[in-house]
Amino acid sequence: MTARNLSRHGERGFTLAELVMVAALISILAGMALPIARYTVKRQKEAELRLALRRMRTAIDEYKRLSDQGMIQIKLGSEGYPPDLETLVEGVEVVGQPVKRKFLRRIPRDPMTGTTEWGLRSYQDEPDSMSWGGQNVYDVHTTSEGVAIDGTKYKDW
Repeated sequence: MTARNLSRHGERGFTLAELVMVAALISILAGMALPIARYTVKRQKEAELRLALRRMRTAIDEYKRLSDQGMIQIKLGSEGYPPDLETLVEGVEVVGQPVKRKFLRRIPRDPMTGTTEWGLRSYQDEPDSMSWGGQNVYDVHTTSEGVAIDGTKYKDW
C-alpha cells in the first residue's frame, strides 16, 4: 500500500461526530424558537379578539343611537338595544330609508373558541352576571375561559 491510499485527504463527506453536532445545534435553535412562536400566535389571536369585540360593540352602539333618535322601531322594554346579534346582520328598517340598515356583514368568529357563539349581556342583567337574560344585547364577550398575556381573563374584556 502506498501512502496515498492510506490518507483520507481526497475523500468527501461528513463524520458521524459532525452530523451529531449539527443535529444538536438545530435542536437547540428550534427549542429556543418554539416559545417565541407560541407567544406570537397568542398575541395575534388576542388582537383578533379585540377587533371582533370592537366591531360588535360599535354595531350595538350605532343601533342604540338610531333607536334613541327614533329612527328604528323598537320593542317596549328593550331599552333601544338590538334583540340579538342576528338583527345586526339581517338589518332593520330605518325611517326615511328605502333599504334595510345593516350594522354587521356577519357575526365575527371568536378566535379563542373558533365559533361564532358569543356570551351576551342584557341591559337588565346584573353587571357581574355571566348569563344572558334574553331581553336585548347590551354587551358581548367571549366564552373562553383562557387567560391573556397580561393576566386578565378573556371573558372580562
